[in-house]
Amino acid sequence: MSEAALRLLQLASPALPVGGFGYSEGLEVLVQTGRLADAAAVRGWLEAELLRGSLPVEAAALQPLREALRNWCSAAGQDGVAEAEAVAAVLRWDGWLLAQREAPELRAQLRQMGGSLLRLLADLGFPLPDRRDLAWPAAWAWAGLALGLEPLGVVEGYLFAWTAGQISAAVRLVPLGPTEGQRLQLELAPLLARRAAELLESDAATLRSGGVGASLAQLGHGELYSRLFRS
Repeated sequence: MSEAALRLLQLASPALPVGGFGYSEGLEVLVQTGRLADAAAVRGWLEAELLRGSLPVEAAALQPLREALRNWCSAAGQDGVAEAEAVAAVLRWDGWLLAQREAPELRAQLRQMGGSLLRLLADLGFPLPDRRDLAWPAAWAWAGLALGLEPLGVVEGYLFAWTAGQISAAVRLVPLGPTEGQRLQLELAPLLARRAAELLESDAATLRSGGVGASLAQLGHGELYSRLFRS
């Protein structure tokens, strides 16, 4: 296994200290309302999000974010105009992706996780050219660039990390046994690989999210009487 592959495994690991384990992204609402009661329902939900939710839009934007970040690094301290243009491109993508998420709780999650990842990378010796607050997709794109990961691996890792996090939440909420959770992860692997290849070649600006149910579930999470996950 290559060093780059090992770095991707580290980035996608649930042990990455960015706080992702604390969020269910609406899954808790769907379980409490009886929408997701078994493994088949959870699989259908995950497949729908991977095909038509906001996640594919974010995944497709990782490559243009990577290019804008590369331009920023190349111009930093050398060409003020080029640097300003590159920073503006990063911030446009960052703001546009946040605007795709209707629920303020999820926007706060993306900001929190993005900030945590950027601070971690800086502590590990991979800081941005200057301190910026970027949300999770842009921070992930920077991690891929800083760690020398291939573009396809960056997209695959993004989709895998989200799916693994949702399955982990489902194991605790539905509940599913750990074996059933691992079976779900295996069954979704072909879809993850196919979607990653498709999204790497897609124009994120032309994609739209059909995840209305996910947005409504996320909006309703803060109103739950009791909950395991953060709002």
